Amino acid sequence: IADRQEGIGVCGWILVSLSFLLVLITFPISIWTCMKVIREYERAVVFRLGRILSKKAKGAGVILILPCTDTFIKVDLRTVACKIPPQEILTKDAVTARVDGVVYYRIYSAVSAVANISDVHSATLLLAQTTLRNVLGTQSLAQLLAGREEIARSIQAILNTATEQWGVKVARVEIKDVRIPVAMQRAMAAEAEAAQETRAKIVAAEGEMNASRALKQASMVLSESPAGLQLRYLQTLATLAAENNSTIVFPLPMNMLGSLGQKSRGG
Repeated sequence: IADRQEGIGVCGWILVSLSFLLVLITFPISIWTCMKVIREYERAVVFRLGRILSKKAKGAGVILILPCTDTFIKVDLRTVACKIPPQEILTKDAVTARVDGVVYYRIYSAVSAVANISDVHSATLLLAQTTLRNVLGTQSLAQLLAGREEIARSIQAILNTATEQWGVKVARVEIKDVRIPVAMQRAMAAEAEAAQETRAKIVAAEGEMNASRALKQASMVLSESPAGLQLRYLQTLATLAAENNSTIVFPLPMNMLGSLGQKSRGG
């Protein structure tokens, strides 16, 4: 406090004394001019003769302002949702995309927000736009579509480092929408369809292979038991008769098939 008092000089102290005298002379009318109400979510940065009165902002509640020598600026400490306009970027793999997002930030130091920068909200928005373009320019389209959360956290860390001296804390960054050209969308859709068809063919081939192995094992089991083969034959006839009633089935004795097989081996 002593340093601040010495800083305003002799002329400054004379003006401050005259302001106090004016308040005393016009009291109690002047008290209504000196009293200022600061809301709970606001803080007031007071200037006395152009110098910041305190390193810490005043409020919330009632503060006293001297006429003629004191001025103050209110700073809102609530979280601000800042919409980033759509940015046209060129990804790492040379794909043009339009990306927009939202930045949530708040002022935690009213003195820094007033003394260190002229317009903290405009500067934060411009910095968010530039950072979004720079970060997304180092990512491929696949990384951009699949890793939004990691990219958002990276942008948030960069913004916090840059806005710390402004008294701003970035709470959250969200990438809202990624728009790519229609031709690229069609190409990606064709690529996805081809990949699906490839996987379907692989699954079908694996199913055929497993089925052939199962049939081979079944044939080995049936060859060891002629009665089992006969039962399987009769079961197949019963299934055909139940499902396809218009089909005429001529049962053929299994022993005849066996004899035919032996003759063919002998020949």
